[in-house]
Amino acid sequence: MHDIVLYIIAFLFGSVIGSFLNVCIYRMPRDLSIIIPSSRCPSCNNPIHPWDNIPILSYIFLNGRCRFCKEKISFKYPLVEFLNAILYVIVLWKFGSHFSWFLLIYFAFVSSLLVITFIDIEHQIIPDSITLPGIPLALIFGSTIMPDPFLRADLLGFKASIIGVLLGGGLFYIVAVAGKAVFKKDAMGGGDIKMMAMVGGILGWKGVILTTFLGSLLGSIIGVSLIIIKGRERGSRIPFGPYLTFGAILSLLFGQEILTWYLYAK
Repeated sequence: MHDIVLYIIAFLFGSVIGSFLNVCIYRMPRDLSIIIPSSRCPSCNNPIHPWDNIPILSYIFLNGRCRFCKEKISFKYPLVEFLNAILYVIVLWKFGSHFSWFLLIYFAFVSSLLVITFIDIEHQIIPDSITLPGIPLALIFGSTIMPDPFLRADLLGFKASIIGVLLGGGLFYIVAVAGKAVFKKDAMGGGDIKMMAMVGGILGWKGVILTTFLGSLLGSIIGVSLIIIKGRERGSRIPFGPYLTFGAILSLLFGQEILTWYLYAK
């Protein structure tokens, strides 16, 4: 019963934070303040009443439309709130039945990846306002209090965290430089480089490798599928941030299990 209450709290907390993430997703790429003004309808610019801003439920009660102008509200808003809420519940389930400092950091980590994903899908950018402060924070927390997601009984530690930062940023920087030289165009965005440095600080060097593998695998599958189904041209730009998010979250939640399966499946 106690665990169920904690999961409900995590879901509610995650949905509320998810509502704020929607503000970040909309305003960050437009260089707008995420603090002021208060939430407004993007169509008519009317302030949204607090009772119309209840995560997930308000979208249902308003039938997916603005109370004032009746313009349709994107399904993206309740989707972000729901995904963030579910991720918080899964993180709580995976890493303990009580709240702790590293659990809150994991909450912030998955939320930042969610913001990166939706901004990259819509605008094909990864904001520096997330990754640049995220890199030193990931290094500080990874060096001091974060567990190793592949050896959960141990702390990640400074060595694994700094190697993760350098490998995450360095590996993708090399790919960007090599891709530019070979294909005469950008093969990797600077945002991806900084994102993976941040991921490396939290997950360590093993997390960087697994994130890169899983993200590349999913990206290849979806990229080939889009070429076959929709006739998308080979070489057309596809944002890589969402696939790296997929890889990073799987590495965080199931890195230990994936590594164990790989080592003993041979």
